[in-house]
Amino acid sequence: QVQLVESGGGLVQAGGSLRLSCAASGRTFYAMGWFRQAPGKERDFVAAISRGRGSTGYTDSVKGRFTISRDNAKNTVYLQMNSLKPEDTAVYYCAASSTVLYGLDPSVYDYWGQGTQVTVSS
Repeated sequence: QVQLVESGGGLVQAGGSLRLSCAASGRTFYAMGWFRQAPGKERDFVAAISRGRGSTGYTDSVKGRFTISRDNAKNTVYLQMNSLKPEDTAVYYCAASSTVLYGLDPSVYDYWGQGTQVTVSS
């Protein structure tokens, strides 16, 4: 059974840091990524990482503040979030692809976690 289990969300003041984790199980995944959805808005891409070469991509608003990484031995992907801003407040979703090596579009991901809330207070 395939599962993606996120952890690490919470409430933090502006300027603070959080580290999200997503533990995947049940099969081998290629591209892995993080997306977020704020209230009343669509789910947006945040960051992605490939399996082999570890190529990474970020949405412009988080470049220089967020870092995505993965541990293939543990089948886990991380999102280190620094210098958090109130506009980063959202539910963050982990996503994984069983077929695509790397991608920024949600359509390439066929497995999703349940989401973890990140709230940044001003």
